[in-house]
Amino acid sequence: MSSTPGAEALTLSQLPLFPLQTVLYPGGWLPLRIFEVRYLDMIGRCHRTGAPFGVVCLSEGSEVRRADPNAPPGGDGFAKEVFHPVGTLAQIESLGRPQPGLMMIQCKGLQRFHVQRRNQLPLGLWVADVQLDEPEAVVPVPEHLAHTRDRLQRLLQNLQERDARSLEQLPLRPPYQWDDSGWVANRWAELLPAPAELKQRLMVLDSPLLRLELVSDLLEKLGLDR
Repeated sequence: MSSTPGAEALTLSQLPLFPLQTVLYPGGWLPLRIFEVRYLDMIGRCHRTGAPFGVVCLSEGSEVRRADPNAPPGGDGFAKEVFHPVGTLAQIESLGRPQPGLMMIQCKGLQRFHVQRRNQLPLGLWVADVQLDEPEAVVPVPEHLAHTRDRLQRLLQNLQERDARSLEQLPLRPPYQWDDSGWVANRWAELLPAPAELKQRLMVLDSPLLRLELVSDLLEKLGLDR
C-alpha cells in the first residue's frame, strides 16, 4: 500500500478491503472476528505496520467467501461479491489471538474513500486504488436539531449508569464531539435499527447537516426522538 506521488497523500494504491454487511462511519468503532485465510495475513500485516485497511458495505454476496455450484465455467467457483464504491478507512486499535486461526480486533473509522480501481487476488482478498475524501468539516449543531444531540447525550448517560463495563466497551466512545453535526449524526446512524443500504446512503452524504436532519427525521418516525 502506498501513496501516489503528486497526489498529496490523498490517493492510496493497493489498499486491502474488507467487504461487510455493515457500514463503518468516520469516528466509529467496529469489532471484528477474523478467521478467513484471506484476512488473517492481511490483518496481521496491517497491525504490525500500523497501516489501515478499507471497510466497504456489500450490496451483493456474503461476508464469508462461499463456493457457488452455479458459478459460470471459467470463473473461480465462488459466489459473487459486490460492494459499494464508497467506504471508510479502518485503523486497528487492538488485536487479540484467543486461539490459532482466530483474531479479535477493534478498529476505528478514519476518513471516507472512493474506490477508483479494484482487483481480487487469488485467495479472494480485494485490493483497490482509492481516493481519500477530505476530512469532514465541523458544522455546529443548529438550535432546531439540538434535541437530537440532547437525546444522544441522555442515551449515553443511561448506558453509563446501567452498564458496568468500561467506557471503551460502550458503543459511544470519547472524545465526544457534541457540537459537531457530523459526529452526532454518525453516532446515531450507527445505533439506528436500519438496513445497511440506508446507513450507506447516510454515510456517503457530503453534508453533515443534511445527514443530521435525516437522522432526526428517522428518529421521529421510529418514535425515538423523545
